Amino acid sequence: MHNFDDIRPYRNDEFSTILSRLLNDPAFNNVLKNLYNDEVQLEQIKVGLRMTKSIEVFQDKFVVPLINRILAASSNGLTMNGLEELDKNTRYLFISNHRDIILDSALMNVEMHASGFRSTEIAIGSNLLIFPWINDLVRINRSFIVNRNIPVKEMLVSSRHLSSYIRQLITRGADSVWIAQREGRAKDGNDITQPALLKMLNMSNGNGFFEGFKELKIVPMAISYEIEPCGNEKVAELKKRQVDPNFQKTEKDDLMSMVSGLSNQKGRIHIQFGKQIDEEVLHHIAVEPGMNERLKLLAEQIDKEIYRNYRLFPNNYIAYDLYFKTKKYASQYSDGLKVSFIELTHQRLRLVNEDIVDSMELWLKMYATPVFNYEKFVLGEVTGLEL
Repeated sequence: MHNFDDIRPYRNDEFSTILSRLLNDPAFNNVLKNLYNDEVQLEQIKVGLRMTKSIEVFQDKFVVPLINRILAASSNGLTMNGLEELDKNTRYLFISNHRDIILDSALMNVEMHASGFRSTEIAIGSNLLIFPWINDLVRINRSFIVNRNIPVKEMLVSSRHLSSYIRQLITRGADSVWIAQREGRAKDGNDITQPALLKMLNMSNGNGFFEGFKELKIVPMAISYEIEPCGNEKVAELKKRQVDPNFQKTEKDDLMSMVSGLSNQKGRIHIQFGKQIDEEVLHHIAVEPGMNERLKLLAEQIDKEIYRNYRLFPNNYIAYDLYFKTKKYASQYSDGLKVSFIELTHQRLRLVNEDIVDSMELWLKMYATPVFNYEKFVLGEVTGLEL
């Protein structure tokens, strides 16, 4: 048995202490003021928080209503499918594409909560825990820590520790787990599972490849936004990396992306749970020689399921046709929708402050890539086109 106190979420017996610390933190109080700018409402929220004694009540009374407020103000609605295929009494490992720092997992948990499921535990990178209040807030909200930017010698120990924690949750704990398929969000629209993630998960495997991944009950999950969260910030970052391959984001960049992702218009949002990676697939992969090849094939299987379940909106088809200079998907959108998307594109790219032609190409590619991946990896089409 391991001690996971350094990475695990806070428990109910710790909740009151952590909440008191948050409410005494000036920075957290400034956040509350921005969220609830009416003084009377702000005081009511604080009184309600001080009376709250459990994580479940905290999520039910404060987190869920807040996420619903954000959705009402910045989206045209959220839909979710696939929960009917899952068992409320079974723990799963949801491996998801990653588009928004906060909302991807938060939206999933809100919808699962509404459907009578327990909220999952959420993996969050330590690089995002910029201030002490963020660390406290995410850990009373059922998040556990994935250590980033640590020395190579420590990384191996940390990865084994994390792997053991996730496996223990799935096999002996009470909760399912959400983890992104890669470190960091997909900036270019290309949702690719990193084999390194699967290698980390396998570090705690005391059995063979088949048994080890079977017990994790992997369910690929796709989240799709009609309007890319922080799309202009993503283009700006890609531009900077083109100029300087060693470009590194600052803590301020991450904080701005968190705020923008919550406030920017997102259009329609859809979450789709895919099919659990079944025994037949794992058997087929397990006979391959070499662990690296097995992990690569498993990553590709997860990717294919994410591509299959990604909700393609008219914006994706418009961007594909514009990027490849074709009319292949003209039946999927109207002239009016095309004009609106182009207007959105120019509006957002004015915020990038970079060469408009290069920025336009990156913007269109970000939206077009999910269509390209569906064609290539799900339909098996050979188009002769390359992104």
